Amino acid sequence: MTTSSHPTRAEERIQTLDIVRGFALLGIFIMNMPGFSTSFYAEANGSRLWSDPLNHYAELVRDMLFSGKFNSMFSLLFGLGFTLQLGRMMADDPQHATGLYVRRLLVLAAFALLHVMVFWNGDVLHIYVVLGFCLLGLRHLSNRAIVGLIIATLVYPPVSGLIRLAVMPPEVVAQLVADAQAWEKSNNLAYGHGSFAVAAGEHTREFVHTYGTRWQLWGTFGFYVQMTTTMLIGFLIGRNGWVRRIPELMPKIRTLQWWALGLGLACSLGFGIIGEFTRTPGPSPLKILRGLCYIFSRLGLMSFYVLSIVRLAQLPAWQRRFAPMAAAGRMPLTNYLLQTLMATSLFYGWGLGLWGQVGPAAELLLAPVLFFCVQVPLSMAWLRRHDYGPLEYVWRLLTYGRRPGSAVAVERA
Repeated sequence: MTTSSHPTRAEERIQTLDIVRGFALLGIFIMNMPGFSTSFYAEANGSRLWSDPLNHYAELVRDMLFSGKFNSMFSLLFGLGFTLQLGRMMADDPQHATGLYVRRLLVLAAFALLHVMVFWNGDVLHIYVVLGFCLLGLRHLSNRAIVGLIIATLVYPPVSGLIRLAVMPPEVVAQLVADAQAWEKSNNLAYGHGSFAVAAGEHTREFVHTYGTRWQLWGTFGFYVQMTTTMLIGFLIGRNGWVRRIPELMPKIRTLQWWALGLGLACSLGFGIIGEFTRTPGPSPLKILRGLCYIFSRLGLMSFYVLSIVRLAQLPAWQRRFAPMAAAGRMPLTNYLLQTLMATSLFYGWGLGLWGQVGPAAELLLAPVLFFCVQVPLSMAWLRRHDYGPLEYVWRLLTYGRRPGSAVAVERA
């Protein structure tokens, strides 16, 4: 049998989604900077690495305006992209579409495992792979059932917090703090002073640890739930064709935009204020309230950012201004992994060795500088000569078994 199934061509892309994806990459870089420059286990005892006013307020701004908002934006785009990609595959070759999408996820899993176990343990791609398989299983559910699942993901965090109050006694909290401090010390040696091979070994150890203990697995599962919320929202948007109805939906978009801003700012303010009084390790009722503020600040501000970009992207003048962001957004895998390469080269001991020496204020400036001075120009230059980013090209090549853009049909027995 001959099939015309093909990778998405440049002319088939939706520019608005590329623009949103470009902004998501910038926000993710800003948000990930602390994880590149210091241990994820730092401050486990409630202390502060940076207590001076400038860095303290920069940390607050980052946590309130960026933390959780842009990886949520990326997961929303992943869920939306799932419906577009699988829908096109089904239209081209219904018999083999599911298998082709599974192969696409498996190739992404290979990138993700290499990334998380060798280069940086903050990888989110392997989570998208797992949730991508879940979307395959959920794709036949009704809209009402998907909305029910979204509500369940919003209910889970406070329920989980209440369970922690009941089952996590002080001695367990003390042991978890001690374990985190041991990991912080190990991270500082491996990432701050070790060779590339030593750092890679530490990343592998951390990845196994993340899924290897009951308490760590509980926390990891909570992050999966957060990503599921926005991924399912993106799935609904894509399934119902709302992206291609943006001009028609503009009045609703404007109304939702300002409601999202109000919700997001109010909850971000609550999250920031409560956070100042809940640094002591261990569960508490106040931390459950802070968690609720975080959940709805993520959804509110993420939605406001996306809707604002979408509105502006409909105007020709802003389309021209956003063209550099769209170029970065057309190469999401390449740029996401390039951020790891740049940041670890700066901070790790095998690079410039700035581990633990750059505070939140400098990081808030460093990420946009690297993004606009390195990633955006590289993306624009590359796409003048190529239709796909280098890693996007490899991803499609391994998925489809032929060069992207090739008109050669794949013969199937």
